[in-house]
Amino acid sequence: MLGLSYFGRDRLRLAGARVTLRIPATSDYEEWSSLRRRSRAFLEKWEPRWANDELDRAAWRQRVRRYREEISRGTGVPFLIVLNDTDSVVGGISVGNIRRGVAQSGQIGYWMGEPYAGRGLMGEAVGELAKYCFGPLRLHRIEAACIPDNLRSIRVLEKAGFTREGLLRSYLRINGDWQDHYLYALLAGEYHDHGSRGAAVES
Repeated sequence: MLGLSYFGRDRLRLAGARVTLRIPATSDYEEWSSLRRRSRAFLEKWEPRWANDELDRAAWRQRVRRYREEISRGTGVPFLIVLNDTDSVVGGISVGNIRRGVAQSGQIGYWMGEPYAGRGLMGEAVGELAKYCFGPLRLHRIEAACIPDNLRSIRVLEKAGFTREGLLRSYLRINGDWQDHYLYALLAGEYHDHGSRGAAVES
């Protein structure tokens, strides 16, 4: 990021003990769409309503183009979460809405395929993304919004050191309905005090 092109970042990998975060590619379509399709009932209640062409190949190509634009503009960095031992795609995580100047902040979002939920993989992925945000991206603050009923996501954020700052009323339209969200945030100094582990590498 920071003025670099997408193609200068397509090999970015954030490597943890069990999972690695890497930039999505057009060739990931089959695996991504298969996992999302199998996990649809599990994911829909936490996400914006799926479009009719949500899992179509053309929609995936458009999604990847948008990812490249975000990276090139410096407004976001999306990742797929893959298992280190099998290289299987298990979910996704991103930092977006990056603001510079006096803010130096970004918002994170994530999803995990149903077969891989409950294994602690998302906690590791959030830790790796936080290290990247407070390291190479030099952000001061990262935020996450969470539906109050999503207890699994709340545990992930709190274990990663995020602090609940308040309730955002009717904040996002999720699965067709406007939903309240808790606002969580993590500051750079708090992250370093929390002692999160992981490694960000480029290959």
